[in-house]
Amino acid sequence: MSYTHKATGRFTVSAWSEELVSDVDGTGKDSGGVYYPDRGISQARVGYHCSGEVEGTSDVVYLLGYRGGDDLVLGLERFTGTVAGHEGSFVLRHEARHGAGAVTGTLSVVPGMGTGDLATLTGEAELRIEGHSEDGYELVLHYDLG
Repeated sequence: MSYTHKATGRFTVSAWSEELVSDVDGTGKDSGGVYYPDRGISQARVGYHCSGEVEGTSDVVYLLGYRGGDDLVLGLERFTGTVAGHEGSFVLRHEARHGAGAVTGTLSVVPGMGTGDLATLTGEAELRIEGHSEDGYELVLHYDLG
């Protein structure tokens, strides 16, 4: 779908907490007190901060489907802040894959869950994260209002 407007920002992780839901094989690794199954499901609660034309904070709940390197990432994120000066909140649906040091996927605005100036927001963003960055990752939201 094509959208009329575009807003960019950079996001950083402000919090990450992950716990095992199900372990398929009973094999995996422990890192920093968190167990990561070779194959299984984990739940992560994550906080983000975004600056730029997309400015604000968000909380996400992810379900992570570990399957040996081509892992599934599904989530719902509630963002509160501004998009190009329009204030309010909205929810994004995450559908992505994680493997070989990169995350790729799509973030889609969930209709009917916005507030304030963003109540009628529709849109999406492509997600591409490679490696680790101290100054965050680019977010480009293509959107329409109303």
